Amino acid sequence: MAFDRVRGDKIYKTVILDSSAFLMFFEFSVDWEKELFRLLDGYCIVVPTEVIKELEVLSKQTASERKRKAAASLKLAERYETVETIAGNADDAVIEAAKKTHGVVVTNDTELRKRLNHDSIPVIFLRGKKKLALEE
Repeated sequence: MAFDRVRGDKIYKTVILDSSAFLMFFEFSVDWEKELFRLLDGYCIVVPTEVIKELEVLSKQTASERKRKAAASLKLAERYETVETIAGNADDAVIEAAKKTHGVVVTNDTELRKRLNHDSIPVIFLRGKKKLALEE
């Protein structure tokens, strides 16, 4: 599993994406890659396999708009490293990956954010439909 990586004089923080983060990227017009760089100065993205599975399920649902966003999210997820976890669901997998890598989680899921805050895991979320904010 990827940990913070050092290249030159920069530290690249591990960023774990939740399925709500992927969907958020297609729902709101935010330059999320630029925003992540603004918040972290350098990052590498990983996606737990359980999140991929959750997106696959969402991409097969009948609601056309959500289905399209989930399918586009799956395409986007192909760009990033996937990580295996022993968790049974996507939220648990995100938390497990964050703990192992000392990473930052990007999510808009309120319940997951509460769990991450309880475990003192930094969270990046959408603020004002335009910018990402870091909650440590």
